[in-house]
Amino acid sequence: MKFSKPKRPLTALLAAALAGLAAALFLALGPPNLLAKSESPAFCASCHVMELEHEAWSHAGAHRRLRCVDCHLPEGNPAVHYFWKGIDGMKDVICFQSGHVPERIELSAHGAKVVQENCVRCHQTTLAGVDLTRRCWNCHRPLRHRLTGTRATR
Repeated sequence: MKFSKPKRPLTALLAAALAGLAAALFLALGPPNLLAKSESPAFCASCHVMELEHEAWSHAGAHRRLRCVDCHLPEGNPAVHYFWKGIDGMKDVICFQSGHVPERIELSAHGAKVVQENCVRCHQTTLAGVDLTRRCWNCHRPLRHRLTGTRATR
């Protein structure tokens, strides 16, 4: 009786790394503007559960000139930005493919931290004397996409 040698973990790890590199190169250099398109608000709104958020965002003051990723993904370090973009994207794919799409989209704890950091980063010159332990959107309700003033639309 012959026993086959177990596959080497190093070979499997190298294959996975090469596949990841190939995927990254495809996204970066492949179809024209694929990476840029995936960071556009239209791309984010292409999921039916985000339609109302997109609609509210498109009518909500100065922030309608920003992309979703400007607020919802970490800024300052491209590696961290794309790492979290991949995690958030895969989470969304798994939710949609498994049929477990939440009725109401809520920020995760990490998402809330990222949004708060991006608010502070963009508005740092006007935040002197402001209590930064509170979340910006608790006072600035229209930033929550589905709220206008003090009245919730859902």
